[in-house]
Formats: sequence, C-alpha cells, structure tokens
Amino acid sequence: MAQAEIGIIGGSGLYSMPGFTNADEERVETPFGEPSDAFVLGELEGREVAFLARHGRGHRILPSELNFRANIYAFKKLGVERIISVSAVGSLKEEHKPTDFVMPDQFIDRTCHRVSTFFGEGIVGHVAFGDPVCATVAEAAAEACATVGVVGKLGGTYVCMEGPQFSTRAESNLYRSWGADVIGMTNLQEAKLAREAEICYATIAMITDYDCWREGHDAVTIEEIVRVLHQNAENAAQVVKAAVAAMPSERKCACASAAKYAVLTQPDAIPAAAKERLALLFGKYFG
Repeated sequence: MAQAEIGIIGGSGLYSMPGFTNADEERVETPFGEPSDAFVLGELEGREVAFLARHGRGHRILPSELNFRANIYAFKKLGVERIISVSAVGSLKEEHKPTDFVMPDQFIDRTCHRVSTFFGEGIVGHVAFGDPVCATVAEAAAEACATVGVVGKLGGTYVCMEGPQFSTRAESNLYRSWGADVIGMTNLQEAKLAREAEICYATIAMITDYDCWREGHDAVTIEEIVRVLHQNAENAAQVVKAAVAAMPSERKCACASAAKYAVLTQPDAIPAAAKERLALLFGKYFG
C-alpha cells in the first residue's frame, strides 16, 4: 500500500486537491468499516500527501453519518503523521467575516449521536485533550494564509453541533455568550480520534456566512453562500498547498506520543479481538 506523510481532509466545497502530481487512488480497508471515499495519494510541494473528501465526492454523507473512526484509522494505515482538515463554518463574531479563515485552538462539543473514540469493547483508555489541536500544524496553516493573501486568524473556539439543521437563533446567541468564534458540524470527532491515533491535527475553518444571530441574516441568499463557498474552496487549495510546503519535516510536538500512558486496561485483560483491532494504533503499548 502506498504511504503518505501529510493528510488533507476536504470539507464542503473542497472535493479534490489541485496541484497533485503522480496522483493515484487507494481504497483503504479498516476494522471500523469504509472511509468516506477512496484516498487520492500523490505529491504536493514535494511532500507525500493523502487527500480525502470528508463527505464523499458529490457530497453524499451527512455530518452525523460520517465514519470518523474509519477515516482517521485509514490515514494512520497510510502512514500519515499530520492532518490538515478544511471545513466550512458559520461565524459567531462580527470580526470573522465571510471568506476569512480561522484556525481554532479549542472546541465545544454539542454533538450527541457520534462515536468519537477507538477505545471500548474491552479496552479502556484516556488521552489528554486540553489543547485539542497541534500548534505546529495550526501555525503552518496561519502562515500559509499570510503567504497567499487570505485573512487567517490563529486561535479561537469552534462549536461542533450535531446538525444537519443549522442553529436556532437562541442557540446561536448562547454560543456567542460563551465567547465561541465559529460553528460547524464535523471537526471535533476528527480531532479526538487523531489525538488517540497520535496524529497531529489542525483545522482550517472557512467562514461562509454569519450564523443566524446576526440581524439581516435571513436576507442572505443561497446563491451568495454558494459563491462564498466556491471562493473559500479556491483559497483553501492555495492555503493548503502553502501549508504543506512550510510544514516542518520533523515532529517535535507531544502529539506523536499522546497515547503512551492512555491505556488503563491490564494487557492480559484486553480481549484478543481488541488487541488485533487496535494493534496499528496502540500495539506498541500493549506490552
């Protein structure tokens, strides 16, 4: 199986990655079922990269239907050490305008129907998640925004909601009272699973519109939102390309050993099926 160093998850509007060379498709089998789509592997800015369309090509999969475990496990199987995740979001602050990008460093979980851990079924583990994104990847993305001339803001809080409906106005104002910056439906589970898998992870949150809190929001047309979505996708392709080029070759962050002390279950008490299922992720810690 082909291998890659950097993973890219494309969100709404970004279903392919321009600039790939020597590109080929790879379908990856996992113990958790099928990923969202085939991975496109190739070279980007001289680095080995794997691209996955989060919602499938043609945008076929709801946020609540995403097989997050299969997606992250497959990146691990491909050898990926860092993931840049691109996602469309709504803004919860006046200062974050449509076409701006935000690289959040915190999350608030408002989901309720999702599996967001590899642990369970006979194996108990807990990873630290106080700082849920990799600062190295987030900083590379922010620097890339400056390089290509996109407004990029480093830091902020991403509210991850269940969806697929958007917020009520009461919910939107509640999140604003918490000081949150953007709202989306996908990135928190990716961040949790990437941390367990010891993969560096950061989000590029592309703002498409203001959430419904803002007066005049109802006057925004679908056509306008789609126009911004397409503009964001074009900008994101350039930002991701620059971020890949600027990414340090050596990992010095704590992400690479995040699960070192995570497994609490005694090795002789872990079911054989669990050991087999999770050998790729935690086998080196089973003893």
